[in-house]
Amino acid sequence: MAGKRFLEEPGSDLDQPNDQKRMRRRPSFASVIGEAVMVNSLKNFCLALEPMLRRVVNEEVETNLRRSTSFFTRSPSLRIQSLEPSSLQLMFSQNLLLPIFTGSKIVDLESSPLQILLVDTRGDQVVPTYLPLPIKIEVVVLDGDFPSYDNRTWTSEEFNSNIVKERTGKRPLLAGDCLSVTLRDGFAPIGEIEFTDNSSWIRSRKFRLGARVVPESYQGVRIREAITEAFVVKDHRGELYKKHHPPMLQDEVWRLEKIGKDGAFHKKLAAARIYTVQDFLKLSVIDPRRLRGVLGPGMSEKMWEVTIKHARTCDLGNKHFVFRRPNCTITFDPICQIVHAVIEGNSYSSKELPSNTGYIDTLVKRAYVEWNSLEEIVGISSDTPLLTQGELVDQYANHHQSIVKSFQPLGYSIFDHGDVEMGNLPSSAHLGFNN
Repeated sequence: MAGKRFLEEPGSDLDQPNDQKRMRRRPSFASVIGEAVMVNSLKNFCLALEPMLRRVVNEEVETNLRRSTSFFTRSPSLRIQSLEPSSLQLMFSQNLLLPIFTGSKIVDLESSPLQILLVDTRGDQVVPTYLPLPIKIEVVVLDGDFPSYDNRTWTSEEFNSNIVKERTGKRPLLAGDCLSVTLRDGFAPIGEIEFTDNSSWIRSRKFRLGARVVPESYQGVRIREAITEAFVVKDHRGELYKKHHPPMLQDEVWRLEKIGKDGAFHKKLAAARIYTVQDFLKLSVIDPRRLRGVLGPGMSEKMWEVTIKHARTCDLGNKHFVFRRPNCTITFDPICQIVHAVIEGNSYSSKELPSNTGYIDTLVKRAYVEWNSLEEIVGISSDTPLLTQGELVDQYANHHQSIVKSFQPLGYSIFDHGDVEMGNLPSSAHLGFNN
């Protein structure tokens, strides 16, 4: 056996195979040149491709940005919040005429159709303005509690969330052919619209009318919505019992405030033969204490003030009533107030008559009792000056006198003097009326 070799000398044959392997792994000159040519070609290709890639990327980015901008502009729910504050606002030209009943035409205080205006609220004044292009306006119903605490800075989302829809199974709350109108030159007239349901079924018991821009018809800055005051909508059956403002002389007395039809006050007045507003006003002039006693303690002082104030808004018209006696002729307005008197040939206006004599009280009481038999004439308007004394006497003689109306009661009560005989009136010579 050959002996073991414990040490290998440097430069032995064992190193030769490794050196050969290293020699084989080294690239050749040709391969190096080939790789350099390939890298150079790839660089040139990228440089040539870069402008085209940049152009394609830019076009795609611009297209996407354009689409995003259009989407945010058209969608009101995604409108940029910084655009919400605006000085442009819609508003109703006048308040509504109240009360409002279902099935009745909604009008303004002048009984005219509603109108919507475009105004600019910049500064301290509200200035009418207009847009160059027409826009669509929609009329909606709002909850009476909106906006809370009279807040005037609501957003479009808050406005839309407070729109009231009809009850299940009911017709739309608003009916009419002009719920959507066109605003031109800052003005939009609304035609005949009416409520189909009352407001008793919502928590606030009240509605408001609102007007907003139809989103698809306008893409500019926000135009704030218009709202009316809160109001109650009553069922049309209640219109049969509504009060008249102002009342008419021939209206039944229950048309006055605080007097309900067939109620306790109505029955008390009927028992006292007070059937109309004219009857009520005549007795309020002749003897207000008696009238107050007819209504009784059930009518508080506050209620009495409301009722009498409402009654006095009545239009008295131009009719007058003449009470004649051999020595006097007295002209009354329709509620038994003296307008003019001719006593013993002397002419007196209502202000010139003395109020401290029982003679005048007796004449007024007699005229009140005989009211249905008084002569009725047509007077002249209150803006016509008084005629002279001689002209008045001549006109009374010819039964064609025109009298100036006076609406101030004289402030006396004929019933305070007790009942007197209605046959022969006292002579004026003993009561301060001398020729």
